[in-house]
Amino acid sequence: MVHNGVQLSLMIGPCVPVPAPREVIDALTGLEVTSASEGPSGFQLTFKLSARSPLHTLFLLSAGAPIPMIRVIILATVNGNAEVLMDGVMTHHAVSGGGTEGTTLRVTGEDLSRIMDYIDFSGIPYPCLPPEARVAAIISKYSVLGIIPMVLPSVLVDIPIPLNHIPQHRGTDLCYIRRLAEEVGYTFYVAPGPRAGLNFAYWGPAFRLGRFQPSLNVDMDAHTNVESLSFEYDTDSATLPFVYLQEPSTKAPLPVPIPDVSPLNPPLGLIPPIPKKIETYTTGTAKYSSVRAVLVGMAKRAKTAEAVTATGTLQVARYGRLLKARRLVAVRGAGLAFDGLYFVKSVTHKMKRGEYSQDFTLVRNGLVSTIRQVPT
Repeated sequence: MVHNGVQLSLMIGPCVPVPAPREVIDALTGLEVTSASEGPSGFQLTFKLSARSPLHTLFLLSAGAPIPMIRVIILATVNGNAEVLMDGVMTHHAVSGGGTEGTTLRVTGEDLSRIMDYIDFSGIPYPCLPPEARVAAIISKYSVLGIIPMVLPSVLVDIPIPLNHIPQHRGTDLCYIRRLAEEVGYTFYVAPGPRAGLNFAYWGPAFRLGRFQPSLNVDMDAHTNVESLSFEYDTDSATLPFVYLQEPSTKAPLPVPIPDVSPLNPPLGLIPPIPKKIETYTTGTAKYSSVRAVLVGMAKRAKTAEAVTATGTLQVARYGRLLKARRLVAVRGAGLAFDGLYFVKSVTHKMKRGEYSQDFTLVRNGLVSTIRQVPT
């Protein structure tokens, strides 16, 4: 599928995908790929299905497998630069139609983190291992699929003493990794690329630093490169969380306020909203060590700091490249309150013959830009 300098490539197969045959590419009528900073990324492919289509073999027969392993890799080449949009597995298919428009096959799937959610490994002990060591050991089991661990140590290390407690695996690998990430205020996701078949499993802080993507311009005449862009400012979302610690000798609960402090998540808005609500997180925190309880509070605090949300749509051909999730981007032409840097929370690629667009969601913690000049 080719359109205005954009070329789509598709690879399909069990475990090790291979380039899709010409018949499959010709039958493809639509594509959606969603990349998000939280939760798994997903995709949906729409095909026109004929009685002799090879899709019957590639997709429909896989539904009988106990663990579906039909792997799908989607690549987009924009102005000569190849980007891996998705490396995942099929999770569901649906056939509809049969009338004048013919039969349609819709295939949905998720990124390779779905593979980590199949088998329950509860009970495996991890003596003397900090959370990052446990995560690295778990991810290494999936190296055969091209998944490389990118694990960053926690800023505040809490290594359990074996005489007091030996951590044990609970649930599937994906559930346990996400639980460990939440306990230390980290995030976890599997990102494809930079080559087809290669993925990075990132476990670490949600960085909101780094190079900026080309700016999104609105109401700037010939320089406008977005079709639509709207903003929402929610002053009621900001909260001040408290966690409770337990004094060892008296067992008395000690409330501790958690400020919005993180060197890896600097403020992108100059005027943040004033917290109007106080939330207390008491479930389990009294039993935690002081380090672990504070980390839980920091994780909760970070999720309530996104007061400004921007949603919009752009055409890839006009933007000149792909907007990527989990990175920073600048907005220009929206006015004093909303110009400046944003964190790209999610991006949805939508491609059909003759059109390639992206729906996006941007967030930041307050109004007014923290930088004087917005980069182009």
